[in-house]
Amino acid sequence: MRTILISSDCFLPRWDGIAKFLSELIPEINDEFKIILAIPDFGRIPKYKNVEVHKFPLIKIQFGDIFFSKVNNFEIKDLVERCDFVFNQTLGPIGMKAIKYAKKINKPVIGYVHSLDWELASEGVKYFKLPVKIFMKLLVRKLYNKCNLLLLPSKEMEDLLTVQGIRSKKDIVKLGVDTKRFKPANRTSAKKKIGLNPSDFVIGFCGRLSREKDLPTLFEAFKKVNKKYKNTKLLIIGEGPQRENLKHPNVILKGSKNNVVPYLQAMDVYVLPSLTETSSLSTMEAMSCGLPVIVTPVGNIKEYVIDKETGLLFPRGDVNNLKDKIKYLMKREELRTQLGIAARKKIQERHDWKNTVTEIKRILMEF
Repeated sequence: MRTILISSDCFLPRWDGIAKFLSELIPEINDEFKIILAIPDFGRIPKYKNVEVHKFPLIKIQFGDIFFSKVNNFEIKDLVERCDFVFNQTLGPIGMKAIKYAKKINKPVIGYVHSLDWELASEGVKYFKLPVKIFMKLLVRKLYNKCNLLLLPSKEMEDLLTVQGIRSKKDIVKLGVDTKRFKPANRTSAKKKIGLNPSDFVIGFCGRLSREKDLPTLFEAFKKVNKKYKNTKLLIIGEGPQRENLKHPNVILKGSKNNVVPYLQAMDVYVLPSLTETSSLSTMEAMSCGLPVIVTPVGNIKEYVIDKETGLLFPRGDVNNLKDKIKYLMKREELRTQLGIAARKKIQERHDWKNTVTEIKRILMEF
């Protein structure tokens, strides 16, 4: 049985797209591989069969809602030496050190690219956006060119990395959703289950409450809608530095949840106002639950959110456009149902988790 070192600067119990991806992938591959997990010490994590866990302590420096670990060089070097290859997920301290030592001793590295790090970093800061973007482009190019293979969620991302001078071999593996778990439910019952009034119209968001998600645009649009329609509620699932800026009598802040399905099922409309994304796992989960979605056309979202067919698109940062689209859907229950049905069908056809797992397993077994 071969050994994989999975290196990541994101993991449970801090929920985000990468942590969710890994928490679902590990149980699918730990019969075929022994796994060494190198992650930050955010707290207690689930126990996995055939998984050896190494946690690195957090340091006080924080970049938005991104945390950094203090990586022991001797420990990470030992982990790399003991594995057959590295499966890296991030370019934080843990990921960078894992790639560095693997390259030094000629251990192969597969990188799964979850985000365009230069966009994520520059949108995550208030000042010095251009210098941050330039620095991150140089760093990303250097590190990804040390990898033997990059797994990417879309052809668009493949083209973007190639333009940036990243020459490593690339393969596309679309992210997927467990459509059997993320499924529609009776909305009235779902609202009651989480303590909401069934007569309220619930607008929802699920994800990190960080600068690049642009929650202020959603918040301002909601306030304009709520001013006229008092029975509207904004349900937000997640944690992050923007939380304190979202206080309002009709905004429900539920924090981070291990299981977001009951909350998605209670929403009438899902909104993603992000400034930058790659695939947006949260949008796919909402669509799998049969929700009509209103999203910005960032990353490869526009591949599966087809305007007026599987959802609605609005320009980044456009409060009034978002407000109008929310009102438009509020008044058209039949259209919401049609969009929700089409959305779920699209995810089932193109973004089912079982297809993601099958493809990743094939690549890991052949590597």
